[in-house]
Amino acid sequence: MIEHGFRDRRGRLVSLRVIGDDWRAVADVAPRDDQRRFVCALAARYLLLSERGGVWTSLAVYADDLVVGHVMWAVDDDGAHWIGGVMVDAAEQGAGVGRALTRTLLSWFATRPGPPTVRLSYHPDNHPAGRLYRALGFTPTGEIEDGEIVLERLA
Repeated sequence: MIEHGFRDRRGRLVSLRVIGDDWRAVADVAPRDDQRRFVCALAARYLLLSERGGVWTSLAVYADDLVVGHVMWAVDDDGAHWIGGVMVDAAEQGAGVGRALTRTLLSWFATRPGPPTVRLSYHPDNHPAGRLYRALGFTPTGEIEDGEIVLERLA
C-alpha cells in the first residue's frame, strides 16, 4: 500500500494499492459520460493495458476502504516516472481524490531511486486536468504524445 497521509475534501485517507481481489471494483470504475473522449469508458481497459502491455503498473485508488479510482505508473527509458490512466469514478469526482492520488504518487516517487522527474499527459480539451496538474507544479514540456500535452515536474 502506498499512503502518504493525503486526504480528499471529505476527510477520507487516499491510498494506492496493488490490485488483488478488488480487481472487479477497479475494473468497474467509470468516468462521467462527458469525459469519455479524454479517458477510457471503464478502468478495465487500463487494467488490460497493464497486464498485456508490459510497461504500466495499475493501482487501485482507495478513499478509506472504498475503491474510488484507478491510476497507472511506469518508468521511462531515461528513468523518469510516468503517471497515466488516472480515472476517478463519476460518483467520487469533485471531492479532491485526483489531487490526493497525484500527491500520493509524487511523494512515493520521491522515495524511489532514479531521477526525480515525473511526467504525465492529458487531452488538450480536458481543462480541469490541465488546471489540476499545473496547480501541482507540472509544466508543459512542449511535447505532444498520442495527441496529449506532456507535462513534467520534479517529485
